Amino acid sequence: MNYRSMLAGLLLATSAIATTGIAITAVEAKEMNFAIVTPPEGHYGQGAKAFAEKMKELSGGDFVVNVKAGGSLGGEREILEGEQIGTIELAMTSTGPVGSFAPEIYALDFPFLFKDYASARKILDGEIGDELLSKFEDKGMIGLAWSENGFRHVTNSVHPVKTPADLQGLKLRTMENQVHIDAFKELGASPTPMSWTEVLTSLQQGTIDGQENPIPIIVSNNMWDMQKYVTLTGHVYSPAVITMSKIHWDQLSDEEKGWIREASKAAVAATRKVVDQNEADGVKTMREHGMEVIEDVDKAAFQDAVEPTYERYGKEYGEQMIQRIRDAQK
Repeated sequence: MNYRSMLAGLLLATSAIATTGIAITAVEAKEMNFAIVTPPEGHYGQGAKAFAEKMKELSGGDFVVNVKAGGSLGGEREILEGEQIGTIELAMTSTGPVGSFAPEIYALDFPFLFKDYASARKILDGEIGDELLSKFEDKGMIGLAWSENGFRHVTNSVHPVKTPADLQGLKLRTMENQVHIDAFKELGASPTPMSWTEVLTSLQQGTIDGQENPIPIIVSNNMWDMQKYVTLTGHVYSPAVITMSKIHWDQLSDEEKGWIREASKAAVAATRKVVDQNEADGVKTMREHGMEVIEDVDKAAFQDAVEPTYERYGKEYGEQMIQRIRDAQK
């Protein structure tokens, strides 16, 4: 082929590329990992999936969010530490280990603080919730939104629990949260804090007698395979929080940060939708799988028993914040 032919071929190829809109150098999509410790089909998984879909939509495909479920990137504490050093971009976690990073968050975890879902969601979506989210930034994370686990209930494999006396001596897994640990000590149980990634194996092996979690966690983890009894104590409203590594956040444009916040709202809506569905269907589902569900609970006795927890930790974790939350529900 002579020079003139080669030049003609090159011009033809260039013209074809311009006509079809094919770029000579493709711009790679920005990839981010979204870490959760629960199964992909659960409420966290549905929330993370909604986040990924919204980011794809808003960015025109420039952002790809990979959902890393089932604790594949570690337990919740490890995930948050990963965000701090930039090895993990995004996460949805319980508040269990969060107090170690931002102690003010523990104000949300006092027993029987929230009356119902409507009250909890209104407060966390408002000024109080925003104020608490701001506490993450100087810890190397950006608090994006409050998602949800739901009201927590007790399960065990030993006997039905109707009163605090029935908890006496039971080894119950709790979150790594001093307020929760203390509350269960007041109730007479033997609280055993551990990462969620260890819980199912510990229940199967009989290392612990039970655990406490909202219905969505009980259902999505087929807890009936390991636990016979569930008591609807509703002792604590358990939020979840969506966070992002500040290292990665600071690399985003203002427009991209806006996308992240919109995607976080989509994640919250999707998570709460699953929680609502589980709350509506959960008791029936648990009974269908052989669990004995105790709904007749002496809640007043439980509330009285845990009152010393407020006296012991209220000042440390924010008496004023606790009172603001109570006042917002009057």
